[in-house]
Amino acid sequence: MPVYRLVDEIVFPPPEHAEHGLLAVGGDLRPERLVAAYQQGIFPWYSEGEPIWWHSPDPRFVLDPAAIDVPRSLRKLMKKRPFEIRFDTAFGDVIRRCGQKKRPGQRGTWITRDMLAAYRRLHELGLAHSAEAWQGDRLVGGLYGVSIGDMYFGESMFTDVDDASKVAFVTLVDWMRRAGIKLVDSQVHTDHLARFGAVNWPRSTYLARLAELVNRPTRAGKWVYTPPPEGRGEAG
Repeated sequence: MPVYRLVDEIVFPPPEHAEHGLLAVGGDLRPERLVAAYQQGIFPWYSEGEPIWWHSPDPRFVLDPAAIDVPRSLRKLMKKRPFEIRFDTAFGDVIRRCGQKKRPGQRGTWITRDMLAAYRRLHELGLAHSAEAWQGDRLVGGLYGVSIGDMYFGESMFTDVDDASKVAFVTLVDWMRRAGIKLVDSQVHTDHLARFGAVNWPRSTYLARLAELVNRPTRAGKWVYTPPPEGRGEAG
């Protein structure tokens, strides 16, 4: 199948046409285009100096917030409350740190300067959100993603202290479960998310569920972490 070239008009080819996940090239990172892409199961992924590559992998790696599996050791750690978890208080720092984090087998980063600016703009519009782990006034871990309707599209995470991003992730997923968000899209398989119960879905299954969930009301604006009701712990 061909790789499509995008034009100025915000139109994407059918995501089912993606071969080995790659669908299209070109376009821009305007908020309107990014939102349209996510609503159709498409996302940008490229390196500095390259054109914008748009992807829609098959299968798709997803997590049901109601079915998250938190390892016993992590549950025990969370009871000690080693981190203060905040939402949306340092989005720019989180995405920048995600881009700076060196990862095994990865040269450079796909969080380019244009991506940084684009997702900061989505955050200003209330559509991109961060979950942050703090120790005092030090940001030690976190993650960010985009939320539309009852979907959360996870993008990246970083950690400077053992388990900081894991605690932030579990806390965020539990909060989203209580808020009514139904599906976390992790895009492609990672061992890290597999430990929490994420599974592969055929792209056709994912797209059908996506079409339903993105058309529900979006929780736009700043997210504020609220702990679970007294006597109830986090998910797991």
